[in-house]
Amino acid sequence: MTTPCIICVAITGSLPRKENNPAVPITISEQIESTHEAFEAGASIVHAHVRNDDETPSSDFEKFAALKKGIEKHCPGMILQFSTGGRSGAGETRGGMLPLRPDMASLSVGSNNFPTRVYENPPDLVDWLASEMLTYNIKPEIEAFDLSHILKAKDMADKGQLVGTPYIQFVMGVKNAMPVDRDVFDYYIHTVKRLFGEDAPWCAAGIGSNQLTLNEWAIAAGGHARTGLEDNVRLDRDRLAPSNAALVRRTVDICEQNNRSVATWQEARRILGLRMPETSTKGQAA
Repeated sequence: MTTPCIICVAITGSLPRKENNPAVPITISEQIESTHEAFEAGASIVHAHVRNDDETPSSDFEKFAALKKGIEKHCPGMILQFSTGGRSGAGETRGGMLPLRPDMASLSVGSNNFPTRVYENPPDLVDWLASEMLTYNIKPEIEAFDLSHILKAKDMADKGQLVGTPYIQFVMGVKNAMPVDRDVFDYYIHTVKRLFGEDAPWCAAGIGSNQLTLNEWAIAAGGHARTGLEDNVRLDRDRLAPSNAALVRRTVDICEQNNRSVATWQEARRILGLRMPETSTKGQAA
């Protein structure tokens, strides 16, 4: 039986601004509304950043807390994934929101080049973020910008720094990092299966116009998909995406074209080995 496809929506990120696309949600209320629309369209994971009022990236604990509260209220059961990426802060400030205990958090396990700078993920910071995720029972999503990052995840799993089977996300199309290359993509899949087993879940994210390509490749190959305005603000060369939900619906269409069902939040949680919300388990048989 074909595994349902988990759709992750990356709603905001740290870079896109209203001037790039007016639909980019900046305020907490905008983010909650945009997430709710994407959830109803088929997304079961929301990848979340927060912003300051001037649209610059933020690591503000209270903003993350308000976002979590709103998403849990309006999108019950949706998997909440906080970003610990380097654009929102430096050092341990990147994990300052982890005590809020989201279901998941992104974890970049190695450094690489970005368009105009080095994306630094020094080993001591990676180890600290992983330990915080263990402490608060948060499942990391390993963001693999390079093959070595998949191998690093295996090393960390063997050392007990990661619990369960890691969830690996291939990130392709960042300028100066890994380009969109089909042979590399296929070898990433081969490496994940070799290291973690044939049934190990994996995801792919493409940047800019590459988003559609990676959605198509991942869904056809049995993986999971990430979409959203963080990575791409357009539907095509001539049209801005009117919402995160529109990008989710496009991904749902690709699933239908490949005869794959879209994972419900319950199915997504089972696939990833995540706990069910307490309210959803009441009255269910043990």
